[in-house]
Amino acid sequence: MNLDIRQLKLAFVISLVSLCFTPVQAQPVKSEILASWIFNTPPPPDDINAPGNRVGGGKRGCENIDKQLTTSKEKLLTALVPVYQFPNAELVFGLTITSHPTFWFYVPDVTTFSTEFVLQNEAGQTVYQRPVSLSGTPGVVSISLPSTASSLEIGKRYHWYFNIYCHQQQPPVFVDGWIKRVEPNAVLKSQLETATPKQRVALYATNGIWYESLTVAAELRRIDPKRTDWTTILQAVGLNNIVSEPIVDCCQ
Repeated sequence: MNLDIRQLKLAFVISLVSLCFTPVQAQPVKSEILASWIFNTPPPPDDINAPGNRVGGGKRGCENIDKQLTTSKEKLLTALVPVYQFPNAELVFGLTITSHPTFWFYVPDVTTFSTEFVLQNEAGQTVYQRPVSLSGTPGVVSISLPSTASSLEIGKRYHWYFNIYCHQQQPPVFVDGWIKRVEPNAVLKSQLETATPKQRVALYATNGIWYESLTVAAELRRIDPKRTDWTTILQAVGLNNIVSEPIVDCCQ
């Protein structure tokens, strides 16, 4: 009887030790947890003296856009960026975690003389500038900062402009806003390393990283037009009128 008890105790100890040393697998990012993600808009900086314009009006010389402005508030030149409304201005601002992000714009049906993208530092010095060749088809276009351009510095803000010149001798119709590069925390870095594209959209969005969330959502939309990531993120920042517009290949 005593032998049986000792054997039972020994078996229990061995089982307990085995349990303690059973390897625990790292939990991956679960798609079901991220299925109902929202864009977590970060608080706006309070020290930017040049707020910006998310929508380019027709007051500066483009007849096509002038006509649109008088007939409808929709489908004007639009920067696909969050906007913060203030009493007398709006702040156009978004975060990135990459050194060479991609910028997104909706371009309406407009006859142009020339188009350009300009990026300036906080001191107003141009750090990157390039002409943009539009396809002539209205829709959403992307402009990526090339690897040959200077990297965006972590913690720094940059002022970008997208200018459309409809006539050589007249000022442009334009949109402008701000981008800031931030360093992702260790948890987000680890999650992104193993995340699927769908999970990356959710991770970027819930962490308030605008530019990468929109860029990955666009990639998913190209693969499967029925996906809702693109629609969800644009609607989150009030760009409902853009969600059905096509993504046009150009500007690379």
